[in-house]
Amino acid sequence: MALLFSSPSEMLSHGFDTVIDVRSPAEFAEDHVPGAINLPVLDNEERARVGTIYKQQSPFLARKIGAALVFRNASAHIEGPLAHHDGGWRPLIYCWRGGQRSGSFTWMLQQIGWRAEVVEGGYRSWRRLVTKTLYDESLPFRFLQLGGYTGTAKTALLPRLAARGVQVIDLEGLARHRGSLLGGMPGGQPAQKGFETQLVQQLDALDPARPVLVEAESSKIGQLLIPPSIWEGMKTAQWIEVGAPLEARTAYLDAAYDDILSDGARLKALLTPLRYHRGHALIDSWEAMIDAGERLALCRSLAADHYDPAYEKSMSAMTPNVLERFETPALDDAALEALADRIAARIQTISM
Repeated sequence: MALLFSSPSEMLSHGFDTVIDVRSPAEFAEDHVPGAINLPVLDNEERARVGTIYKQQSPFLARKIGAALVFRNASAHIEGPLAHHDGGWRPLIYCWRGGQRSGSFTWMLQQIGWRAEVVEGGYRSWRRLVTKTLYDESLPFRFLQLGGYTGTAKTALLPRLAARGVQVIDLEGLARHRGSLLGGMPGGQPAQKGFETQLVQQLDALDPARPVLVEAESSKIGQLLIPPSIWEGMKTAQWIEVGAPLEARTAYLDAAYDDILSDGARLKALLTPLRYHRGHALIDSWEAMIDAGERLALCRSLAADHYDPAYEKSMSAMTPNVLERFETPALDDAALEALADRIAARIQTISM
């Protein structure tokens, strides 16, 4: 009998020894149940081939060819990555919608004697639970936003605050993007669905009786949208704001954006669209700084002439409720540790 889960928490605490996603590697890469391993019974090319036969030739022929491929691949998994399991092993299996791929693989494992079960509705069941949490319901958390000018090391503060017991969601970390024009990171961003699965996994581990700190963001981080339930919580959140001198922020930006600043051609391409917002003269001066290797001067101008005016405009439009502002004279490790102590102590006084 297939298992049906009623909440993300129930599915995340499934109790099985292993969760196996038998979908193709491409399907798995886009998103999967947290902790699942990928043992595809049809790889990307095989899945495409069977699908084409189903549509263009014959559903029966597609099922016959598909079955041969599924059992051939399943046999390889049993002889390979699954060979070490003893008779008490309990795997949980799913495919796209709980159909033939997961059903066939589960049946084969059960015939061996393993206590395999299949997820009713497959991956789509998980996706429905994620969508319900992030799009259809309000969250039971009180959010706090950590704000401040670009370069005030907000992202670097998050793990320090988490180490001090503050509940934190690092949205930029999950989105693999620094949340600005120059925020792209090596390896690119996850798919929207994968981003949302990570969010649900983190939300499941939080205590609703304590505040949750997130970095202040727009509704979009790179190409990824912050889901509505989190965004609604952020819009009504109180702010904790960090302030630091321009010179300290300049040095921090030079270090934090080293990968971007080290690639002059890419940096120029990223800055080109700002000609329509900041004018040709300013962008020409930035390009001259890039050519001359004047990174600190460039970071100082980017902060003062682009990021700071954008932040001030945003703050004026939002008029957030700033709970407290914390100033720091520097942004080196020692200063950030001291700043994290002060902010964590303040957050611990907040009553729900």
